[in-house]
Amino acid sequence: MIALTALARRQRGVLLTRQATDMGWTPARLHRALKRDGWTQVRHGSWAEPGLVVDRTVRLRALQLAHPRLVASHRTAAWVHGIELLLSGSTEEPGLELTTAANTSVALPPRSRVHRAALPEGATAYVSGIRVTTVTRTLADLLRSSSREEALVAVESAVSIRPPGTDPGVSRPAFTHLGAIAAALEAGPRRGLRTGRARLGLADRRSGSPAETVARLHIHEAGLHPEPQAQVRPLGGRRLSVDFLFRAEGVAVEIEGYAYHGDRAAHDRDVRRFNDLALCQLIRRTLRFTAMDVYRRPEAMIEDIRRALTLARG
Repeated sequence: MIALTALARRQRGVLLTRQATDMGWTPARLHRALKRDGWTQVRHGSWAEPGLVVDRTVRLRALQLAHPRLVASHRTAAWVHGIELLLSGSTEEPGLELTTAANTSVALPPRSRVHRAALPEGATAYVSGIRVTTVTRTLADLLRSSSREEALVAVESAVSIRPPGTDPGVSRPAFTHLGAIAAALEAGPRRGLRTGRARLGLADRRSGSPAETVARLHIHEAGLHPEPQAQVRPLGGRRLSVDFLFRAEGVAVEIEGYAYHGDRAAHDRDVRRFNDLALCQLIRRTLRFTAMDVYRRPEAMIEDIRRALTLARG
């Protein structure tokens, strides 16, 4: 077992049954020994060493160890890189998206998809032991094949400086820039290129959250064109950035992305921010919408904005 454990640790805690049989173990003896010592079966033919939590990352590592030609791509690659995605609303773990140039018949988790495409040199990288498409190739693939909202959520997440999690006081740098994404788009497959170009032209690196990206798309579709991330200054206060501002009417629209408002301190910051906006002479009305308003009730959001603009003009 010492040799098997050492091999698994070199592979970030994962062992293949076929690797053990190559070392002289019979399948039956191996199964008994691994079970006895507390190993966890990840999938058919792969095991996780004792103490290793079998999560999505471990399952992906085990799959790639058994099938090294499969490259995590599209939504899965974005998740591995830490790029924000459009929420599905489902509590189930999403399926995997993988790319390979070879024909393969692999048993994959539900809702998974294999894309057939050649990946040239430089189009892949390793992140936490997982082979993925690079950030720019990932975003180019999403621009070609995902929905407009999903693609732009990912692109704008990647090109902006944002909190990496629930702490708004800490920011991670941008992963890339729009020019690099455009170059990756042109260098990739021709299929979906025109669609990808059009979607990339809508990207705005000032967007602060996935909900803000989707809200801007809905607002523009309604024929409304506020100033995004407008700078205002309350009386005697510091400069603030407003998600969307109709400057002539003095109407501010704030999108509350719930990922950043999960504790008492965040709530207190929100209250102070709301009061600061109320003290800004430029702003006469402020509308606040939650992420669920944006995703599930966009028509009601647009109607509220139109009413506020009508009142401000009257």
